[in-house]
Formats: sequence, structure tokens, C-alpha cells
Amino acid sequence: MVLKDKWRNVFKAYDIRGRVPEELNEEMAYSIGISYVELFRPKLVGVGYDVRLTSIPLTSALVRGLRDSGCNVVDIGQCGTEQIYFATFHLGLDGGIMVTASHNPMDYNGMKLVTAGAKPISGDSGLRELEKLVIEGFQVTYKGSMGTYTKRDIMLEYAEHILSYINIDNLKPLKVVVNAGNGCAGPVIDAIEDRLPFQLIKIQHLPDGNFPKGIPNPLILENREATASVVRQTGADLGIAWDGDFDRCFFFDEKGQFIEGYYIVGLLAKSILAKNPGGKIIHDPRLTWNTKEIVEKAGGFPIESKTGHAFIKERMRAENAVYGGEMSAHHYFREFAYCDSGMIPWLLVLEQMCQKGKSLSKLVEDRMKAYPASGEINRKVNDANYVIKSIKGNYISETVNINYIDGLSMEFKDWRFNLRSSNTEPVIRLNVEAMGNKDLMEEKTKELLNFIDSLG
Repeated sequence: MVLKDKWRNVFKAYDIRGRVPEELNEEMAYSIGISYVELFRPKLVGVGYDVRLTSIPLTSALVRGLRDSGCNVVDIGQCGTEQIYFATFHLGLDGGIMVTASHNPMDYNGMKLVTAGAKPISGDSGLRELEKLVIEGFQVTYKGSMGTYTKRDIMLEYAEHILSYINIDNLKPLKVVVNAGNGCAGPVIDAIEDRLPFQLIKIQHLPDGNFPKGIPNPLILENREATASVVRQTGADLGIAWDGDFDRCFFFDEKGQFIEGYYIVGLLAKSILAKNPGGKIIHDPRLTWNTKEIVEKAGGFPIESKTGHAFIKERMRAENAVYGGEMSAHHYFREFAYCDSGMIPWLLVLEQMCQKGKSLSKLVEDRMKAYPASGEINRKVNDANYVIKSIKGNYISETVNINYIDGLSMEFKDWRFNLRSSNTEPVIRLNVEAMGNKDLMEEKTKELLNFIDSLG
């Protein structure tokens, strides 16, 4: 019972994550398999796994649980999370499970789960019920034969799909640094390389669950220099880095400068609206002004949604939105079953660079000047609710608009901020932006951080 109590720690808001084997082990993976079938009643489920050293044994246990419950399994092997999404909707499966811990530390692993059509399973759509079955256990009612097991290579079909988002004839020879972080992105790059006119400079390219250069997470400042330095040394036109399961991609311009995901959202929204006039664009509330202005000028409709992939995907489906973007580098596409992809965005950005004959820095510099932003800043606090309430009280007399779509968003005449608490740790996350005034943005960011620190 003590062990199963620890299992509760791995059920998060959107997925399953925990330390192996203390919190997540093969016994639990087996239980997740039989519980998934008991709850969702699928007949055919796809499974895949990332490069982590614990992923194969956890996947084997998961598959046993699925098959012992009479569910047929299609194993697509080592892959990125979006390849499970693709397999689920492309092959018409009843569900999909990806074994991955993305950018978490070495001793972690986890699972991301979807149902038919690659619809996410989250705390609001079945994950809490799955947790109850896994923790409390139940009597398996299935008495039929064991489910079948098939291996399926979907790489060529997946590659064709992601390339369909661009017109290859628009592309021109460019030099591009690609950093897979020894995660799962490398094989995909290899699969599409011959179709592209780019000179690809590959670093940390081979999948390696030992992560010899560290956990692939380009949001960590010290991890960015590996990509940035090669861009500068080689005179490359662009640098791209991915996290471990490559559902996020990060951009570096020709100077090796890291480009915040916020500005990429605006860039992609404009590109997609050119092909889908009058479309709806979903965005998160952390940084908004640049996205809203771009979308409205392009004839689209910006719609604000709570942060998080399950919320974004749900809103996209409800609105039939053509694209959704989060400043955290998640990009969602209607034709990709409203799911996030870390491969489609960089292809679209390079297509824009080629069509317009501009570098990435030139494509975003005006927007960065128009709406300078702090980027997300995390602070550990004793009581997140108290801090947010105190911040609101301090600024309420000055605000011209306030909302609670996700945490606290307050707008003023020429600057705004969003402050939200973490779902998993005693941390609050701050984002600040201003209208054409970088000094004001920096001043208000410092002011807010000092206030937060003074509150403990």
C-alpha cells in the first residue's frame, strides 16, 4: 500500500510523470495498461517510447497490461510524442500512449495518453478516473483471448505529412544547425533531409538515453550555448533545438540569439492566416499583445485560452481554430488533429525566410521592438495565492483591464503582466510586456520581482 500511495504522485494535470522506480515502475505501467482498457474500452491502441533507458521496460509492461485486457497493440517503436498523435489519427486507432518524460531529469519517466482522434486525456477528461483505477485496483472482467501485438514503422507516412505543410518549391539553400539534444528528433531529420535543399549541421544528433550533453531542454539558459555557438561558428542562417520528445522546438537567429517563443507564435499565426483567411487563432494569456495585433491585422480572430496543451486543444476543437500557439514553444495545428508538433513549426519558419528573403532576426525584430517581453521568470514562494492576491491589491487602482483566464492578468495603459502559480511546485511564473518601451518593461519586471521577493 505504501508503494501504491507513491503512485499518486505521478498523476499530474495533463500526463503521468515520476521518478523511476520509486514512483513509476513496471508494476504500475502494467496497471496503467489494464486500467486504460477498463476505462476507455479501446480495441486497438498505439504505443511508442522515447530514448530514456527505462522506457523500453516500462513500455513492455504497459503492452502486457493492454494485451492481457484483450486490447490489440500497434507498437511504433522509438519516436517523438507527436508521432503517437499522428499514428492515432492517421491509422484510425482507438487510442495512443507515449512513454516519455520529455525534458525531465534522468531518473524520471512518464506517459502521455490520448483517445481516438488523438484527443488528450487530462485531469478533466479521464486521468483522475484512470488514477483511481490504478491506485485502488479492480478485478479484471475480460475473459477472452490476449490482444494481438504488431510492430509498425510509420516514419515515411509521418514525414510525408509534416512536409505537406509547406511548398518545397518555395525553399532555397540555407545553412541550418539542428540540435536534437540526443533525443528522438534525429531520425526524423534524417528521414526528411533529402527532400530539403538545406545544408543541415547536426549536433547531439544520435538518440542516446544517457544524454551525454545533459537533458535536452533548451529553456535552460546554459543549454542554449551549444546551438548558439555552432550557429556563430559556421555562419548558419538558423539554429533549431528540440526537447527530448521533440514536441517543442526552439529557434536561434543567424547571430545565435535565442528567439522567445512568443514572437514565433505571431510569426506562425500570420503565415497560417495567409493560407486560411479569417481563421481563428488560439493563444495563451501569458503574453498576448503582439499575437492579438498580428492576428487582427491579418484578418483573423485571436482567442485567449488557459495555458496547457489539454486546454488549448479543447478550445481549438470547439472553435475549429486553424492554429494555436503558446509562448512555451508548443504549436498546435488543425490539420494535425489539433495537436502540438515540434517539426511543423521550423519548416514553416524556414519557408517564410525563403519566400521573403529575410533572416529570422529581420522577420521578428519589429515585433520585438513593438512589444518587448521579459520571458517567463520563476520565483519560489511560500504561498502562491497570498502573493498573487497581494500583487492584485497593490496594482488594482491603476489597471484598465483584469482577467483570471489563467492566474492573474492585469493590463495598464502601456504595459501588462501575467502571474500564475505552478501546478506541481511552490513556484509562481511571471511574464511582463510593454508597448514599444523596453526600459519600461524591465523597470516593471524588476518592480514586480522585488515585491514578490518581499512577500516571501
